[in-house]
Amino acid sequence: MNLESAMRLAIQHAENVKGATYPNPPVGAVILDRDGEVAGVGATEPPGGPHAEVLALRRAGERAVGGAVVVTLEPCNHHGRTPPCVDALVAAGVSTVVYAVADPNPVAAGGAARLADTGLTVTAGVLADAVAGGPLREWLHRERTGSPHVTWKFATSVDGRSAAADGSSQWITSEAARADVHRRRGVADAIVVGTGTVFVDDPVLTARLPNGTLAERQPLRVVVGEREIPQDARVLNEDSRTMVIRTHDPHEVVKALSDRTAVLLEGGPTLAGAFLRAGLIDRIVAYVAPILLGGPITAVDDVGVLSIAHAQRWRFDGIEPIGPDVLLSLVPG
Repeated sequence: MNLESAMRLAIQHAENVKGATYPNPPVGAVILDRDGEVAGVGATEPPGGPHAEVLALRRAGERAVGGAVVVTLEPCNHHGRTPPCVDALVAAGVSTVVYAVADPNPVAAGGAARLADTGLTVTAGVLADAVAGGPLREWLHRERTGSPHVTWKFATSVDGRSAAADGSSQWITSEAARADVHRRRGVADAIVVGTGTVFVDDPVLTARLPNGTLAERQPLRVVVGEREIPQDARVLNEDSRTMVIRTHDPHEVVKALSDRTAVLLEGGPTLAGAFLRAGLIDRIVAYVAPILLGGPITAVDDVGVLSIAHAQRWRFDGIEPIGPDVLLSLVPG
């Protein structure tokens, strides 16, 4: 297996643990033996558990000696809840370390330099874009900015309507799209909606498996607004924890969630418009169905754009079919 193929395998394993490692980053690692065969694979365990490199080394055993370590994030160089990964790599007798993205945390950084100082061959930047835009997207954002990464997720008809004229919206998109939404909820730290959504839709805001049962990990449910919501609202049930934030200010919402990494905004057009006007959306994920609805209920309200010259500019970083629908991913242009 070549190094890029090994990195793709490491990315896959990192994606598998995304959402379960908070506040640590979801990292994947692959050990190749001297012959270039996969000897061990690992991914970060929940806080207090071993990091990806350590797990992969354990599974590789003696086959790691003289082999290569392929990991999505630069091995850590500090002692937190667990010892530095660089110590484990040196002790295992590997000859080469390949990583995708440098660790931006000044406390943990420096692993590559230390490994090189011990005589190991160290290569950086392999499939860096795939890692930075994939399993480490939200974690890297939080490390850079100190704020959670906010993704606005919505479903819409091809003419930009989030509901028909009578308010009905179940279901605009397909079962495949809805299953993908639940997958994204399962790796988010929090889901945010406004009180209006609670009154109109009475959502549960849980992550569910394809068979309809609750996923093992549930995000924090967050309701934003100044109105009291009914005590029997489904968002207040025992399926997960719920936070109610009495404000209309998106900045206050983000501040209240500052200890989170990945936030999924699922509110209606009013809340989405407020976050867009505040410049607090880091990514847009839109499920677009091949239907036409017309009518007054759009996916987003006023975003502060008075003319085309002042339009918010975004760029696509992903376009893919999902069932009969299309999934669009956009980041600020």
